[in-house]
Amino acid sequence: MSGLDIQNLSAGYGGRPIVEGLTLPLLSPGEVVSVVGPNGAGKSTFLRALAGLIPAHGTIRLDETELTGLSLADRAKRVTYMPQTLPQGVALSVLETVVASIRATPLGGASFTDQQAVERAYEVLQRIGAEALAGQRLDRLSGGQKQLAGLAQALAREPRLLLLDEPTSALDLHYQLRVLDLAREAAAERGMTVMIVLHDLQAAARVSDRIAVMAKGRLVAFGTPDEAVTPAILAEVYRVSARVQRCDRGVLQVMIDDVLTS
Repeated sequence: MSGLDIQNLSAGYGGRPIVEGLTLPLLSPGEVVSVVGPNGAGKSTFLRALAGLIPAHGTIRLDETELTGLSLADRAKRVTYMPQTLPQGVALSVLETVVASIRATPLGGASFTDQQAVERAYEVLQRIGAEALAGQRLDRLSGGQKQLAGLAQALAREPRLLLLDEPTSALDLHYQLRVLDLAREAAAERGMTVMIVLHDLQAAARVSDRIAVMAKGRLVAFGTPDEAVTPAILAEVYRVSARVQRCDRGVLQVMIDDVLTS
């Protein structure tokens, strides 16, 4: 059975539970799933648990392999996690960091010649429209440029499961759309499962096959955008009065009318 199976997952920090008993239907290869919810819902904790960066209990099975029993190094061969912010003080060029990611891939990365690795890295940067950043040092980039560099590193690894934690938060509108389109392309063309934490509900609806809505560490709703983003769910989770409808181009739109105080 291929895909990602998450059953009864719990995770937290310092003995304090953040995510509790979270279960999702089987996620298929090539599927894009957005994780949405208010601040403090446990979205980033959930992704970090999937990546093996914090202790977790439950079942995380990817293509018949149980991830919770793997070392971090073995899990990283299958799963790539892109955090909200990249490490500070990295003096390598963007091209060098993408080459390093290619070298770390489990399938053939080490067998590339130096020239092949550089060509592959530049190809990835071109795909996301960031080839102009190739020679720039990572520690001298803006926040948005760093996110593009991080995305290039993540895509270069070609994982089975790609985890993106708020990948558009520092990007302008053009690159927000570009990054989301790239996530969809990566899922469709490479057959990877992509999970994205987003705050923008319309962006989540645009990019996702299905959406997981979280609140207080638990799953509140899961389904297609039309099933998961409804006035009733927005009222329950976000405490707002809202209208949800599709425009004449078929794009789901969320219009917030007021906050709910009771």
